[in-house]
Amino acid sequence: MSRTLTPSRMADRMSDDRSVLDAVLDESLVGYLGISLDEGPLVLPVSYARDGDRLLFHGSTGSHRMRAIAAGAEVCFSVAVMDALKISRTGEGTGMRYRSAVVFGACTRMDEAEKERALEVYLDRYLPGRTAEVRRSTKKELAATMVLSLPIEQWSVKTADGFPSDEPEDIAAGGWAGVVPLRMVWEAPIPNPDLGLGIDVPASVLQLTRNQASGSAS
Repeated sequence: MSRTLTPSRMADRMSDDRSVLDAVLDESLVGYLGISLDEGPLVLPVSYARDGDRLLFHGSTGSHRMRAIAAGAEVCFSVAVMDALKISRTGEGTGMRYRSAVVFGACTRMDEAEKERALEVYLDRYLPGRTAEVRRSTKKELAATMVLSLPIEQWSVKTADGFPSDEPEDIAAGGWAGVVPLRMVWEAPIPNPDLGLGIDVPASVLQLTRNQASGSAS
């Protein structure tokens, strides 16, 4: 099989535009890291961050799986964003609007000099500005954490948009067809039960919910 997933059908859904790939990687919040281990194939749901031309993953230094990936095992990393449900007049034609990406390669373990910055990139990817609000990681925390880097060199990206394409006889027979958009929302923050009095919601969290509100209004 081609490592770039050249399709045998619906080739028009593939893109070689790197900006499309980056947009999918930046928008998706969870990815799936596949690896073949001695005990068999494994796919792990993971958080991740894109740092320019590489992807970052982190985990415990005591993890057998992290150590296997750090040793140079080939991996396959995939993400997908579902944008809408396409509802056809038939069950066969019903599907999704989506964007998906796959990145292939081998990870390298980041050294101590790079690790702290990588973890800051990781945190700010999910909550921009948060690293400026919290203390720096301790030496103990850094020692217990492994950060892996996967170069974005071999990849495939695929998108499906538009509306259902029904056969003329199905259109003539009547019945509703269309698209139902899907949107993920951040809800109002819930304070921790042990939070002291007079502690305000930090700016990074407020900005996250403000961005959500402005997106809802548009």
